[in-house]
Amino acid sequence: MNFSLVTAFFFGFFLLVSCDKDYHAAGSELLSETGLESQSHEAPVFSYQRKVDYFQTDGLPLAQLGRIEIPGLGTTEASITAKLTSAIDPVFGNFSQQSEIDGDASNPAVINENETITNVYLEIPFFNNRDDKDADGVIDALDVDPEDRDSDTDGDGVSDYSETTANLNPLSQDSDGDGILDSVDLDNSSYEYENSTYQIDSIYGNRESSFNLKVYELKYFLSKYDPATDFEKESNYFSNTDFYERGFYGDKLHDDPVQLNFEELRFLYQYDDPATEDVDERQKIGARLTPRIRVPLDHAFFQEKILDQEGQTVFSDEESFSTHLRGLIIQTDQLSDDLYMLLDIRNAQIRIEYEYDEVDTKGTVATSDDTTSKSTDTFLLPFGLHFNTIRQEQLSPELDQEIMATQANTPSQKMYLAGNGIFSTLRLFEPDLEGRNTLDVLRENDWIINEVNMVLYVDQSVYSGLESSLLPDRLYLYKYKTGAPLTDFNIDNTANDEIRNRDKYIYGGILEKDDAGRPYRYTFKITDHVNRLIRNDSTNVELGLVPSSGINNINSKRAELMDQQFINYPSTGILNPKGVILHGHNSQSNPAGDLKLEILYTAY
Repeated sequence: MNFSLVTAFFFGFFLLVSCDKDYHAAGSELLSETGLESQSHEAPVFSYQRKVDYFQTDGLPLAQLGRIEIPGLGTTEASITAKLTSAIDPVFGNFSQQSEIDGDASNPAVINENETITNVYLEIPFFNNRDDKDADGVIDALDVDPEDRDSDTDGDGVSDYSETTANLNPLSQDSDGDGILDSVDLDNSSYEYENSTYQIDSIYGNRESSFNLKVYELKYFLSKYDPATDFEKESNYFSNTDFYERGFYGDKLHDDPVQLNFEELRFLYQYDDPATEDVDERQKIGARLTPRIRVPLDHAFFQEKILDQEGQTVFSDEESFSTHLRGLIIQTDQLSDDLYMLLDIRNAQIRIEYEYDEVDTKGTVATSDDTTSKSTDTFLLPFGLHFNTIRQEQLSPELDQEIMATQANTPSQKMYLAGNGIFSTLRLFEPDLEGRNTLDVLRENDWIINEVNMVLYVDQSVYSGLESSLLPDRLYLYKYKTGAPLTDFNIDNTANDEIRNRDKYIYGGILEKDDAGRPYRYTFKITDHVNRLIRNDSTNVELGLVPSSGINNINSKRAELMDQQFINYPSTGILNPKGVILHGHNSQSNPAGDLKLEILYTAY
């Protein structure tokens, strides 16, 4: 046996035995109940009030329209500018314009069809909610028990599900209105079971408010590509772009009082089918539309701009049409009360109804027995590129003071947040009064960080009673300089389909209420973000805070600050018109405490 190997073996064994006592003593101390202690630490967060001068409003999934005043923040007004699009080379009636001009000796049905507009409507749908968790045919907002398919919302003794499957109305004890309850009625055939009831979303202020809706022809060409970049980049349109104010408007197409209708729109058949002698189709519903703004527009304008242009070059391609009819400017005026609408602009359109002459040849070539009658059809002009012009008025002097303090690099005592570009930035772990780096102090402590919460308190003195409808339901925290989300946002895959805007609920930012039901605070869980800072995996960057319209809609838009510096601004902060005032750093009037970071850790 190799002597050196034996010697090394016994030396190692002796060393292990001699160290055994000390090794286990240290381990047992670490693992004992008194070796670990869970504690909490509060670190200050410094807030800075900011305001965007203007922001990009094109390419958004909705359009804003109306006026709203947010307590303590000011008034916001929004109008819409939109491009119109058209099918290429449309045919109105049965035959093209060239066929009508040339005629066809072999087909006596080819005549001058005399297409004439009967109605023109501007249609912009509302966002509506048709959620029905228990699939019983009653939307959750109206269901007496949205979790139970066998609930009886109208109290007639028949379950919602049974009435729906029997083509009855689960919201009425007498579906057909004949005075006989559904539970004993043997004939409800006259009830229109295809009718729908909607819950309308994203309407703020007084829904009963009346106002003037103004629609003008747009005279400015909305180019998809920016001529300033030799048409290499797409054009951007901003909240301060006002083509009406600059004089780029033409004919007034509508200017009348409007009051919103949130019911399903139903239209009767126009003609009675002679083949069904026992049924008069003119008493039956032939079409249904979801609730929407629907106002008439000038007939003569669209007759000249659309129907009379059949077969012309204006319909040859998209650019030719956009040059011919450039779009619309839509405004509100003379509102009886605050009313602010988020509208489904992607499904907005101009609906043109027209009639034309049609020949019934009776299936023969001979013309002696031909008859001519009026037929009807519809032509749609969908919306294309669109953007909002948004004005901010009557901003509070306290907000201006906080913005001036930020320019002097002084933390703000209050944070003002609103969807019109008013937001705050937050700085974590600023140097202490002695100039020491707070992060270095945390690293020296050698803590195990279990949870980190940023807590933001609502200034309850601003909001009277239990009012919280004008406060954003949620806030969004992100990296200010880049517009990118925090790592905690990215790793949180939680989802909640039962409540809107509740995905990533661990990450948080959701409005909480106190025991009295008043708006109280918002909390973000940013454990991973802080752990990365302590481990030196990430840079301690300034954070941004905005209202959130939807936690998954975080794409950035360009925005310019008041110092002419462009930043990436989250879309979600633009799409929510609501606002809130929070306590900032070193607040003088909040008994719950300042804006802060709660660090829960384990120490030895």
